[in-house]
Amino acid sequence: MPETQCFAYDRLDEMLVCSCNFITDKDIVDVVNSLLDEDCWQLIVPAKVYHAMQKRGRCCGCFPNVVDIIIRTTEQYHARRDSTGDEIFDFMTRLKQFHEENRRADLERRQKSHRAA
Repeated sequence: MPETQCFAYDRLDEMLVCSCNFITDKDIVDVVNSLLDEDCWQLIVPAKVYHAMQKRGRCCGCFPNVVDIIIRTTEQYHARRDSTGDEIFDFMTRLKQFHEENRRADLERRQKSHRAA
């Protein structure tokens, strides 16, 4: 079997998150876990993940999905650690609140830009 077919077969269970940079959900999870290994309470944002992969956001349409993967991965990471429930809850609440505020701001910008002056 040629090398490219083996590579494609191995990646069938991975989801393509960023088509501009060909980044899968597994790539993001691996980077987030390595960042959390360095400092488990740091705030991880898409720009930090992309920087760690030596990539740049191009159209940035994938960033909301990247944030969801960061949140899910961070929750799973802390569930495996000996962290207290209060530490995890407070951190994840703040992260989700930050995510929702930015999503609302993004939607408001879109609505204003489509209005007739």
